[in-house]
Amino acid sequence: MAQNANALHQTTFIWEGSDKKGSRVKGESQGASVALVKADLRRQGINPLKVRKKPKALFGTPKKKITSKEIAVFSRQMATMMASGVPLVQSFDIVGKGHENPSMAEMIMTIKGNVEAGGTFTEALRKHPLQFDELYCSLVHAGEQAGILEKLLNEIANYKEKTEAIKAKVKKALFYPVAIIVVAFIITAILMIFVIPQFAELFKGFGADLPAMTQFVVNLSDVFVEWWWAIFGALGGFIFGFISIKKRSVKMQHAMDRLALKAPVFGDIVLKSTIARFARTMSTMFAAGVPLVEAMESVAGASGNAVYYDGIMKMRDEVATGTQLNVSMRNSGLFPNMVNQMVAIGEEAGSVDAMLAKVADFYEEEVDNAVDAMASLMEPLIMVVLGTLIGGLVVAMYLPIFKMGAVV
Repeated sequence: MAQNANALHQTTFIWEGSDKKGSRVKGESQGASVALVKADLRRQGINPLKVRKKPKALFGTPKKKITSKEIAVFSRQMATMMASGVPLVQSFDIVGKGHENPSMAEMIMTIKGNVEAGGTFTEALRKHPLQFDELYCSLVHAGEQAGILEKLLNEIANYKEKTEAIKAKVKKALFYPVAIIVVAFIITAILMIFVIPQFAELFKGFGADLPAMTQFVVNLSDVFVEWWWAIFGALGGFIFGFISIKKRSVKMQHAMDRLALKAPVFGDIVLKSTIARFARTMSTMFAAGVPLVEAMESVAGASGNAVYYDGIMKMRDEVATGTQLNVSMRNSGLFPNMVNQMVAIGEEAGSVDAMLAKVADFYEEEVDNAVDAMASLMEPLIMVVLGTLIGGLVVAMYLPIFKMGAVV
């Protein structure tokens, strides 16, 4: 118990010492006490001369967030280390001390301390649920139970890299329309607040009625100049409120996820990416030997869509009562016929993991092609939208001048 308590209270120490060649070295280490840090340094061939606690910053240093990409890199590094014959604890030490993100390094060293204290790798990971979800922990547990942790870490690394790649593609697809809206709004606001009022002052000396289009733009500019703070405040408040409600309301999440699947152009990308994640996750769980019913709960969470989460959980209940996977998939109505047939063939041949991997490869490529096609379509669309917006404002401002020229 004392050993476990020490592992849970790791402290960062700054040390100085000399290596086997007598060269001066220094660094940082995690440990429960000065004595344990010195003992650890001696095991590494370093003679510790000074060891002291790392002082805390005066106002506290904000911790850098640990990203999903960093977890994917960690998985690959651990898989590579173990494949090279490096022991698990030493692998933590190498990966942790070489990490650029202090938060990630601290977490890895904490995991190392838990494993050194006698805990399993899975137990150490479960203490960090924000970084290691149930799926990740289940795969590591399966690897530890079967004595194939090295192989499973490699599978996890492949899985994380594939899922991160497809997330990046979906984000890339959604970036273009958001960019159009933001750029168009900023340009319009600048013109309305700073440029059009200058023209309005000029038009006051004309002594004639302005064309309807010009008058509309001038009136709109007056609203922007007088109420710009309210417009920007309302827009910011709407965005903040929408995000907050979406995070807290389950009904809102379901509605948005359902809308995302049916949206024109983007809905197809979201659908294919969701199926790709389902197939990739299920394939990885099958390959790891995780029982189907147990695996499907993790697969549901990894789908990334509330509609598919509910559908997969219903499939899990059907499979638990003896229904074949392909039949439950067909009953859900969430998967294309090709996917159902591939899974049916896999169940008949006893190679569901291989068939699902092929489905994942196919849909990942489909997402890649769809994103590239949309990018090539969005580029001219951006030009048309911005050209129409700015061109319309320019024409509205020059109409009175053209009208004067025609009278002269």
